[in-house]
Amino acid sequence: MIEAARLCASARLLNAGQSCIGAKRFIIMDSVYETFKTEFLKHMQAVSFGDPKDKNTSLAPMARIDLRNELHEQVVESVEMGASVLCGGFIPEGDAAFYPATVLENVEEGMPAYHEELFGPVASLFRVQSIEEAISIANDTVFGLGAAIFTGDEEKGLKLAEKGLDAGCVFVNDFVKSDPRLPFGGVKESGYGRELSLVGIREFVNVKTVVLK
Repeated sequence: MIEAARLCASARLLNAGQSCIGAKRFIIMDSVYETFKTEFLKHMQAVSFGDPKDKNTSLAPMARIDLRNELHEQVVESVEMGASVLCGGFIPEGDAAFYPATVLENVEEGMPAYHEELFGPVASLFRVQSIEEAISIANDTVFGLGAAIFTGDEEKGLKLAEKGLDAGCVFVNDFVKSDPRLPFGGVKESGYGRELSLVGIREFVNVKTVVLK
């Protein structure tokens, strides 16, 4: 669980959270929720933003001020609807587009943090009682680029990856990443078709059809 929390934090903070395949929603079984939350928060709170030339700086600014402000509005609206802020959740002083690593809890349906993509260093935690509930929440989104499963039961994890999660890429015991050897792409509003690997190469070639009757 400690390693899973570390990997999940790394997946959320990739490029200051500005990655299409960055982990955004974390759905955790009740039996391990508190342990995961404690470890996850430890990693999220350990990063700091500031002068990029300072070796102690570990969180980059967002691409633009307006994007940072939009992200904060999503956080504020979710909190106004009942979500809790475990860390972060504020706009720092200064002119740069910094936003602190933020973790939201008690996220429910109808909130921006549930339905929308939070394209920045903001994580949403969901506590569930069963695998069925976890899969239901995971699939209850218009997006479907990538998903990850962390489990001690690899066989069960593979079955859920193959048959349970509605996403173009599913990783078991690791966070989602692109690899030139593997097809990469999403489903639903995350697109169609694949890039990379032999499948992706074939997207750029012409196939000639010859028919003889």
